[in-house]
Amino acid sequence: MNVIDCQKVSKDFRRTNALEDITFQLTEQKITGLIGRNGAGKTTLLKILAGLTKHRSGEVNVFGKSPYNNLMVSENSILVDDQMTFPDSLTLEEVLQSAPAFYKRWDTEFASRLFQYFKLNPKQQHSKLSKGAKATFNMIFGLSTRCELTMFDEPTNGMDEAVRSDFYRALLKDYIAHPRSILISSHHLAEIEQLLEDILLIHKGRVVLHQSLDEVKEYAVAVQGLIADVERWTVGEEIIHSKRIDDQRLYVVVKNNSKLERARIEGASIQTLAASEVCMYVTSETKGGIDDVFK
Repeated sequence: MNVIDCQKVSKDFRRTNALEDITFQLTEQKITGLIGRNGAGKTTLLKILAGLTKHRSGEVNVFGKSPYNNLMVSENSILVDDQMTFPDSLTLEEVLQSAPAFYKRWDTEFASRLFQYFKLNPKQQHSKLSKGAKATFNMIFGLSTRCELTMFDEPTNGMDEAVRSDFYRALLKDYIAHPRSILISSHHLAEIEQLLEDILLIHKGRVVLHQSLDEVKEYAVAVQGLIADVERWTVGEEIIHSKRIDDQRLYVVVKNNSKLERARIEGASIQTLAASEVCMYVTSETKGGIDDVFK
């Protein structure tokens, strides 16, 4: 079953296209990374999926329903981001106590254990928290809802390294115990790579890749060597990125294929890439590197 089904979804703000013909499907019970550089359209897409924003054109379905102003979708999904607010009339403790009335799968005991572990003040108001403490409380709230579709938009902004590490571990352990569909956005793929099963990479409002983590790792390779050799080995190949290492050597990222085996036999240095490197190179605006600025 597709939890999310987007067909040619577009959204603009005044004259700026935030999303353009976004098409993808998300099946149930997977952790998917929504990856992209700042301004790629990640937040806009998540708000559309959460029913907080209406798209301009195309078709969006969450649990088979249009999410905009849909109570069924709202009851079964949550978007956790730095824009989350809770009434100042309630303390953090009271916010957690009121949550079961809105979320049928809410786990009170789990929320309490997380709250105590992160040592938040139960009498504090959400609006008075520091940025890091807000992010921590939002994470506790989002995980404890156990919503069938749980979406996190850059959830660790403001958290220190130790808390980020604890969050990722808590998310993974809870997902294993209570599988559901989790969509987590980030522009730091390396930090969340160990959590993910699939990657949805968007760039300038368009889907660039939607593949399993293993497929993304195999998508491209780096070829390195003398300039003339590398140019010969990669002639006719789909070059994703290239840069000169020095006056004699060239580093080229190309789409992976069996033809490169010949180059390997001839002595080419062919390196595998991490998924984060593949996504970085695929969405790179230029063929060269930062060193070119100083030439």
